[in-house]
Amino acid sequence: MAQHGHHVASSQKALMLEMKSLQDEPVEGFKITLVDESDMYNWEVAIFGPPNTHYEGGYFKARIKFPVDYPYSPPTFRFLTKMWHPNIYENGDVCISILHPPVDDPQSGELPSERWNPTQNVRTILLSVISLLNEPNTFSPANVDASVMYRKWRDSKGKDREYIEIIRKQVLATKADAERDGVKVPVTLDEYCVRTQVPPTDDGSNLLYDDYYDDEELDDDNEDDNEDCCYDEDDSGTEDS
Repeated sequence: MAQHGHHVASSQKALMLEMKSLQDEPVEGFKITLVDESDMYNWEVAIFGPPNTHYEGGYFKARIKFPVDYPYSPPTFRFLTKMWHPNIYENGDVCISILHPPVDDPQSGELPSERWNPTQNVRTILLSVISLLNEPNTFSPANVDASVMYRKWRDSKGKDREYIEIIRKQVLATKADAERDGVKVPVTLDEYCVRTQVPPTDDGSNLLYDDYYDDEELDDDNEDDNEDCCYDEDDSGTEDS
């Protein structure tokens, strides 16, 4: 029991520090709050679809659930918004190497180095998820039908539009959620590529990033971000279209 208590105290401190870091230097395109302010282990995430992608204008909700021994074990990332994507299960769970425990599993096709380790954090998870949306990994899909459809679109150089049309329908369906939540979704690159800062509050409970301010050029779309993401280089889904 003493060890369990140590894990809880240690992970709570780690999560509080990460939340503060994300308040001070947020990841562009995301809003993060606690599901319940008394529970550091459940975070609610709002993801804005990046401009100039098929997800532009989208408002996607997700939950990150942390284990008590975080950061030694990975959290889970589940979309609450319905998503049609090769690497997202029907229940919304995201299948990505960075969230898999660091065990040696030759059957998975993943190297232990591609999996979770305690140096990873919420920031690297968010960057990996946004990259995964735009660059599906079809090597070991969570949604086989979506993977087949994505390949058809990719291999036809965009002529087979079934995959894209489903995504655009889902994006349009999120507008009602954004209106209901009173959220203004960024639709231009200037609106998206800003960091947002939380004004200090007396109780420190305001975790919404409401105020935008200009920032210098950001490289969210830069290839360097891919080093946070674990894709098989021979099948990352990145081809000209």
